[in-house]
Amino acid sequence: MCGFYGIAAPNVAKDFLEAATDTLAHRGPDAAGYYLDGHIGLGHRRLSIIDLAGSDQPIFNEDRSKCIVFNGEIYNYAELRSRLVALGHRFTTHGDTETILHAYEEWGESCVTHLSGMFAFAIWDAADRTLFLARDRLGIKPLFYGEYRKGFCFASEMKAMLLDEQFPRGIDEQALAGYFMLSYIPGEATIYPGIRKLLPGHTLTWRDGGYSTRKYWDLEFVPDKGKTEDFFIRGSMDLLSGAVDSHMISEVPLGAFLSGGLDSSAIVAMMSKSSARPVNTFCMGFGGDVGGYLDERMYARQVADRYATRHRDFEVLPGFEGLVETIVRAFDEPFADDSAIPSYFVCKIARENVTVALSGLGGDEAFAGYERYLGFALSGWLRQFPAVMLKGLIQPLVESLPERNNGHYTVNHMKRFVRSAALAPDDCYLGFINKIKPGMRSVFFADPEHHDRHFASCRDLMCGHFNSANVSGRGASLNRPLYCDIKTYLPEDILCVTDRMSMQHSLEVRVPFLDHKFLEFCATIPEEMKLRFMQKKYLMKKAVRSLLPKEVISHRKQGFVGPMTRWLKKDLKPFVLETLSEGNLRKHNLLNCATVRTVLDEHFSGREIHDTLIWSMVIFQTWYNLYIDRR
Repeated sequence: MCGFYGIAAPNVAKDFLEAATDTLAHRGPDAAGYYLDGHIGLGHRRLSIIDLAGSDQPIFNEDRSKCIVFNGEIYNYAELRSRLVALGHRFTTHGDTETILHAYEEWGESCVTHLSGMFAFAIWDAADRTLFLARDRLGIKPLFYGEYRKGFCFASEMKAMLLDEQFPRGIDEQALAGYFMLSYIPGEATIYPGIRKLLPGHTLTWRDGGYSTRKYWDLEFVPDKGKTEDFFIRGSMDLLSGAVDSHMISEVPLGAFLSGGLDSSAIVAMMSKSSARPVNTFCMGFGGDVGGYLDERMYARQVADRYATRHRDFEVLPGFEGLVETIVRAFDEPFADDSAIPSYFVCKIARENVTVALSGLGGDEAFAGYERYLGFALSGWLRQFPAVMLKGLIQPLVESLPERNNGHYTVNHMKRFVRSAALAPDDCYLGFINKIKPGMRSVFFADPEHHDRHFASCRDLMCGHFNSANVSGRGASLNRPLYCDIKTYLPEDILCVTDRMSMQHSLEVRVPFLDHKFLEFCATIPEEMKLRFMQKKYLMKKAVRSLLPKEVISHRKQGFVGPMTRWLKKDLKPFVLETLSEGNLRKHNLLNCATVRTVLDEHFSGREIHDTLIWSMVIFQTWYNLYIDRR
């Protein structure tokens, strides 16, 4: 894994190029390289994984008319290299980076369609005076870009762009509304008006001071009703096993995250079958007053014992002083998925032993593993009730229920369900994932009328994905929330947190479930084979019965999160109250102080769980103090 920075602007200074690139040293501690060509500067930090002695970047073609900086791994690079050599290309290294450059020479901008892997790269074509940027199909690797001071810049992380004090640091209010709705910023926006994300499956071409973007890939859900369960089991497992094998290519120590859940356990099982040596596995749990949190370490241990892995686990306690600022600085913008905390620690212990780790991320999107998918499937049943019964009896009854004392989400999920299930399918699903309950949205911001249109814009973005023509079938099809999550939650939340937390420790994380050919195959599986008889991941569980202990397959899904609900009410309460004090909130006057107090009171009293929203406000306030106020 690596990091890069580039700029096209008048009089690029080498010392600035080096300084901006060095802000990404955590992404690549092994080597640094730079390129200057008049108004073009490229900088690269390398984490050596393949071709350790060679492949330092930037890398050039034969006549040095083109060069590349690259972050990621191309898993089919050996096959591509052979094809390109046969076509007359000459290689000077043995890694995957040079393969991309020669592919660009041979096929131009369509080179991305030949690549299998996770990638973000930039190619400077000096002869054509053109910059070509590309990001992988699913958004596993990040790529940001922006225009300012008559120039264009791009980077693996925004901190490299923000190093220049003249870069504008305002707040994109539409992005802010999306952040509080979802706990991450969806789409191409960032919190800064001048910085955008290159979307997954897109390329960008810059020439003569202007740029354009192009989509080169998208996922289509077209279920094949004519195939049997056995066909889909064999096909999906063959593709997944092949993806795991390709993802194990490495010249440095390699391991896997093992949470005790279905997906990571399946990855470890397949790795063990392909490896001549015991697989290194890493797991973590939580200490302190965890309430109803389910510690899955016992299930991870069962898998580790079955496959004789070299297993290590770690326990996180709630007194992680200073970690909040570390997390905020890793993202450079508000990002409030509290799985960043366990991710930070599991990446830390993994990096002490390996340089590469495989992860089970993506299995839930491939096989319908989230609780909200079950809620969405059940919503059609609730819509059959007369509106007067739903609004006058069922909803008030559920709303009156107190949350469980142990912090478990059972009652909270029921409340979310009855608030949204009777809505149209797109608004129903958005209601399940919206972090601000309906009655608070109109009074959440200090200037609600000003921000109401921004909430509406976020709603339009999410519902646009939900209603995409890439999904066949009616609006209540389960494939619609699956596609929506693959376009939003997957790249902007779980892949984002995995990239930033792993890179904080110079650890490369690979995700076999996001092999694009595997996902394309899974998109042909009928939805009734993914969720059946109230059972999530029906087909996946059936497919791995011979690989995993029964308890691992059947136990309640926890998800890779900590006991934040409990911690906020107990150990972290003083920190929360200080961070969200009225004095702090008055620094920006963006949030309604009375609503913030209501959110805190409801959570602390047990009337309503608001852990994600509270954490979103804490993270935003910390980010504001570090990046905007900076006093």
